[in-house]
Amino acid sequence: MIRQHKKMLILTSVVTLLPIIIGLLLWRQLPASVATHFGVDNQPDGYCSKAFAVFGLPVIMLLFHLICIVITNVDPKRKNISEKVYHVVMWICPVISLVVCNTLYVFNMGYKLDIGFVCGLLVGFFYLILGNFIPKVKPNYSIGFRVSWALNDSDNWYQTHRFGGKCMVVGGIVMIVTAPFQNVWILLVLVIVPCILPVIYSYMFYRKTIG
Repeated sequence: MIRQHKKMLILTSVVTLLPIIIGLLLWRQLPASVATHFGVDNQPDGYCSKAFAVFGLPVIMLLFHLICIVITNVDPKRKNISEKVYHVVMWICPVISLVVCNTLYVFNMGYKLDIGFVCGLLVGFFYLILGNFIPKVKPNYSIGFRVSWALNDSDNWYQTHRFGGKCMVVGGIVMIVTAPFQNVWILLVLVIVPCILPVIYSYMFYRKTIG
C-alpha cells in the first residue's frame, strides 16, 4: 500500500512538517519559553524551549504519522482497508500537526485563545469524519473496534461498527456544540464514551449470539 500511495505519503509528511517553516517565519515573535501544556483553567502549566516547539513537535508528529502508516501496512488484513479509510488515516497526523502547532504559535504570540474550545472543535470534527467512515470498515487489526468477539464474527463486526459510527457522529456533534463551555474533564468524557459504548454493544451482541 505504501508504494501505491507514495506521493500521498510524501505530501502528508511535508504537511506534517509545515509548522517548522511557519515557526521559523514567526521565530522573532515567539518567546524563548513556549507554553505547550494547559490546565483545566485554560492556563499554561507546561513549557518547552522555542527550538523544541518549532522543530521537535512537528518531528514527533511525523514519527506518529509514519508509525500509523507502517502499522496499517503490516496488518494481515490490510486488503480489507478501503482507499477512503486509508486516506483518512494518512491525513489525521498532518491535520493535528497543523492545528496544534499553529494554535500554540498564536497563543504564545500573545493572542487570547481558549485551548479547550480549539481541542473540542478539533476532536469533534475528527469524530464526525471517523463516524462516517467507521461503518464501512471491514475486519482488520488496525482500524476500528478491534475486540476479539467482533474480529471473529463478521456480523458482530458489521453491527458493532454501524453502532460505533453513530456513537462517534453524535459524540462529535456534542463536542462541537459544547466546545465553548468545555473543560478538560467534559472533553475526556465525550472522547471516551463513544469509544466504550460500541465495545459494550459488541460484547452484548456476542453474548446474545452464543446464548
